[in-house]
Amino acid sequence: MTLTEPVDRTRASSAPVLEVHDLTVTFPTPDGDVRAVRGVDLTLRRGEVLGIVGESGSGKSVTSLAVLGLLPATAKVTGSITLDGEELIGRGDKAMSAIRGKRIAMVFQDPLSAFTPVYTVGQQIAETVLIHRGGTKKQARERAIELLGLVGIPEPERRVDSFPHEFSGGMRQRAMIAMAIANDPDVILADEPTTALDVTIQAQVISVLRTAQRETGAALLFVSHDLGVIAGFADRIAVMYAGRVVETATADDLFAHPRMPYTVGLIGALPRLDQRSDQPLVPIPGTPPSLLSLAPGCPFAARCPLVTAECRVDEPALEQAPAVEAGHRAACLHADQLVGEGTDPEDVYDLPPAPTSELASVPRASRDRVLHVDGLVKTFPLTKGSVFKRRVGSVWAVDGVDLDVREGETLGLVGESGSGKSTTLHEIMDLRVPEAGTIELLGTALDRKLDGSTVKRLRGAVSMVFQDPMASLDPRQPVSDIIAEPLLAIGRPRDEVSRRVPELMRLVGLEPAAATRYPHEFSGGQRQRISIARALAADPKLIVLDEPVSALDVSIQAGVLNLLAELKATLDLSYLFVSHDLSVIRHVADRVTVMYLGRTVETGPVDEVFEHPLHPYTQALLSAVPVPDPVKERAREHIVLPGDPPTPTVKQTGCRFRSRCPLYAMLPEAQRSRCEDEVPTMLPHGRDGADHTAACHFAREKQLV
Repeated sequence: MTLTEPVDRTRASSAPVLEVHDLTVTFPTPDGDVRAVRGVDLTLRRGEVLGIVGESGSGKSVTSLAVLGLLPATAKVTGSITLDGEELIGRGDKAMSAIRGKRIAMVFQDPLSAFTPVYTVGQQIAETVLIHRGGTKKQARERAIELLGLVGIPEPERRVDSFPHEFSGGMRQRAMIAMAIANDPDVILADEPTTALDVTIQAQVISVLRTAQRETGAALLFVSHDLGVIAGFADRIAVMYAGRVVETATADDLFAHPRMPYTVGLIGALPRLDQRSDQPLVPIPGTPPSLLSLAPGCPFAARCPLVTAECRVDEPALEQAPAVEAGHRAACLHADQLVGEGTDPEDVYDLPPAPTSELASVPRASRDRVLHVDGLVKTFPLTKGSVFKRRVGSVWAVDGVDLDVREGETLGLVGESGSGKSTTLHEIMDLRVPEAGTIELLGTALDRKLDGSTVKRLRGAVSMVFQDPMASLDPRQPVSDIIAEPLLAIGRPRDEVSRRVPELMRLVGLEPAAATRYPHEFSGGQRQRISIARALAADPKLIVLDEPVSALDVSIQAGVLNLLAELKATLDLSYLFVSHDLSVIRHVADRVTVMYLGRTVETGPVDEVFEHPLHPYTQALLSAVPVPDPVKERAREHIVLPGDPPTPTVKQTGCRFRSRCPLYAMLPEAQRSRCEDEVPTMLPHGRDGADHTAACHFAREKQLV
């Protein structure tokens, strides 16, 4: 299914359906009051999409929960929230229950915890209908089936009786949207509804939200930390920082003419799918202030490149910004300095110098091979029985993966959840003989059991950075012990370890004086820097990075990506970089390998693959990644893949992508049989040279970025 129709920008009516005025939310704590939301004003009209963006802790979710009256009883809420002129603040739970699900609906971030696990999806949707509309159970069930079909759940008559755990993540989110629109609400609140989803599933959910809004005519409040998602979806955007709105405008005007340094920084911190940049990203220095004890003046002053003494006196009001359309307001005393030339993010913020490596001038074929994987296979047993287990099948987690990494090179590994990326990493890091295929690591073939000295050498030469730094760092150890652990494991003397730990902390931008602190005393970005310092401890040649920035805010992410680029250039490191975010891969990688259902389907230089994708799956992935430019994003072709990948418990024949392939659906019957019977091999398909290859019988180049 291909979506090319732009969002209708004139659909919003002039009458406000939801108005928020001077909203303040305070949470009492033993240390004092936390002012999570401070004087927020929002107006939402029928048929309109208002996007709210900002870093973690900016007050986005608290604002949306306040509208529904779902804050804890200890929260103190003041100001005004009106729905069609009716005041909501101060209403009791019974009065709000009559509104929730009927006139205002919510789509939560995590549908698995939002659904009740002991009732079927159909029962939970039908319950919403029965409570607010009445009727018989049969009518409510029919409505549930109708809604599941509307949001794209296959076989709704059968899946209506499924439990939430039997749905995939994308299907659960679609079912949550079905429940939200069950009673044709006036307002839909969507709180980070695409955050934990793959880009292809994210595209499905956004398409469903558009459909839901079109069918109900509802206003949509869309909360997200992803400016790219907001760019092509929202009519207007409100940027929040430290509990208040600091800039608001139409999507087009905000991206074209930001008038608040914080907004400029957020836009500059985003890696872009449509731009190959060897320049560093814009890292917003520091962290958001504590809302427990805000200093006088602008809360962004400590991180702002335009700060002056007057910024620290009084907090600026949200006012009409200069040289922009009416209604574009910003809370900045120096908004006039962001008018005209020299106001791009790289001009406003001080960027670190672009790192350069001596290896950059060496041809790839002349560099040493760091990692080579060919035809890798890994299966897991499917067993039956509780006491005497017997094998009844296999899970084909990896079934034909090819990788090649050279010295000083970054290989990006991308694919949906369940494509086999993590299993591939584990097979490499285990240093064992693979089930099938070959692995060669730093010149050592893993074709036999390695002796202890070889294992010790390779353990020091290959290290790993995990996705969640808090889970990968021992909470009972100080940072100095965490970083020292790899050095002690390979037998380095204590005095060398004592010297090396401060060096590593400085190398990743941390103060050695913080070595005695524990992981919970650091921010998320700082914890990831500790993980990187630990990975560097034994002077590795290859670092495997498994989604290293996916859990970080975009501004913190930029600093970590800049650090990785600097370390790669100065230490001549090689990276195997796994990510579901293709924009990050475009920024950091030299080459990219695309996986689908345990198999490599396309590989080549990152610019070549992104600008001239050959495989239909790669094309769908690229089209699903939003570009932070509203004009460009609305004009792009969006390929929404139907359904989910097939189960890996069945050995696939032919092309494993054919069940979702838009190209296969258009082929004549005679050519389809080739896709069904013959496994495609990796071929260049007319591209210059053999370096860019794809596994597709009927590959056709399509430009999507």
